[in-house]
Amino acid sequence: MDHRKGLVARALALGVAVTLLPALSEVDASASPGCPSVGQAWAAPGPFAVAETPSGAGHTLFHPARLGGCRTHPVVLWGNGSGSTPETYAGLLRHLASHGFIVVAADTGASGSGREMLAGLDHVTAEHHRPGSFLRGRVDLDRVGGTGHSQGGAGAIVTGADPRVDTVVPIQPGPFGDHRLLHGPAFYLAGQLDLVATPLLLVHPRYRESGHVPAVYGELAGAGHTEPTGNGGGYRGPVTAWFRFHLLGDEQARGVFFGPDCTSCAAPEWSRFERNARAQAVPGGR
Repeated sequence: MDHRKGLVARALALGVAVTLLPALSEVDASASPGCPSVGQAWAAPGPFAVAETPSGAGHTLFHPARLGGCRTHPVVLWGNGSGSTPETYAGLLRHLASHGFIVVAADTGASGSGREMLAGLDHVTAEHHRPGSFLRGRVDLDRVGGTGHSQGGAGAIVTGADPRVDTVVPIQPGPFGDHRLLHGPAFYLAGQLDLVATPLLLVHPRYRESGHVPAVYGELAGAGHTEPTGNGGGYRGPVTAWFRFHLLGDEQARGVFFGPDCTSCAAPEWSRFERNARAQAVPGGR
């Protein structure tokens, strides 16, 4: 039985509903200049008022109501869990938008293939260049992340294979998708008490096999499979810090994950927190 079939077989044995997935991407932390600092208040609302806009093409955009506060704004692609909609996660998606990101959420409960998520990137790319669009000239197409929950976490891994996507955060991801194709940093998130995307079978093994990229594994203490719904629960702050560093070059977020004084490495909210050799080689803060 090959690697992918083995993962699928183990997932099906647990009754996990999933879809299809491949990859990841390398990231530059030099940054979109001019985006307001938030100190280290990653879980608190960001400095931007937020608006929600339907794309008319199968997505909901969560974005700063007045674009331009970061000059151009990085993109975060979002995939929902099976049968869910962006409204299931609206608190989390609005939170990310308040920190300066344009969040493009696929309006589907079947985002595991990653196709709908990448179609969202195609949409904002076209709008960035279209005269008369409210996104005209405001999208930072050089700084793109992918994230999602459960089936959408699998979709996030798929987006990471696309050269336009710099980094991914799969949250309690389903089993499909080839993590060996990832080409940038990955932050794998698991829940200690998750009986659907079980850490032991579906999340930690893929972190362990992602040695070709900087990879971090965070297992949230006491978290079940519905933890990310609503406002993101205990995942909200860490996901925000990861994207603030990797997509906005926010140096205050570096030490959350990297360097010898990594603040997450022994934090009590994690039942398990690990960094692979490439992640351990990323310099810490000054």
